[in-house]
Formats: sequence, C-alpha cells, structure tokens
Amino acid sequence: MAIMITDECINCGACEPECPNTAIYEGGVAWTWGGGTALTEVEIDGGEVVAGNAPQDPISEEYYYIVSDKCTECTGFHEEPQCAAVCPVDCCVDDPDYRETEDELLAKKQWLHAEV
Repeated sequence: MAIMITDECINCGACEPECPNTAIYEGGVAWTWGGGTALTEVEIDGGEVVAGNAPQDPISEEYYYIVSDKCTECTGFHEEPQCAAVCPVDCCVDDPDYRETEDELLAKKQWLHAEV
C-alpha cells in the first residue's frame, strides 16, 4: 500500500527530502513522473503517453501530498517508510485506497528506477 498525508499535516516539510522516489510534494506544487526517477515517459490510463518532465496537477493545494503511483513505502531502500519515521505529527499513514504487496512495491521501485 502507498502512504498518504492526512489533513493534520503542519507543512513542516520534513518528509519531502526523505522520499527516495520524490513522491512527496508541497501543497500547490505540480509534480512530475520523472522527478527522482528514471522515467522519461509514462503511459497512463487510456493509453495516453506523458513525458516524464511534464508537470501534473497538484493533488493537494493546502498541504504536502504523496503521489501514490510513485510511492513504494521505501521498499528496497529502507526498512520503513521514511516520511512516517520523520513526521512530527504522525500524519504519514497507510493509504487504504492503495493496497500493494511487497512484491508489487519492489516491482514498482524497479520500474521507477529502470532496474528491470
């Protein structure tokens, strides 16, 4: 499963530099598939191909957010999700809408970082 940031976020920014996939962004800031990954382009739902450096709409305008499709829960990098480990208000929690096995998370890491 991916990690999500709840609305209790105090916008301290401690989580953002800890993410090995650059899946965490400040509220209101556009994100990219390529940022922090080896992706140069991605085929999204419907078959549309998006450039890795093409800005995507922010998921939250108010507080830090995690792009679930880039989150691997730090699998293959660390023993636990680093965002949750450093969050001073414990608002980095499991996202019940994105359930993934450890094998799926490792496969996602390999895809993000061209390790396949």
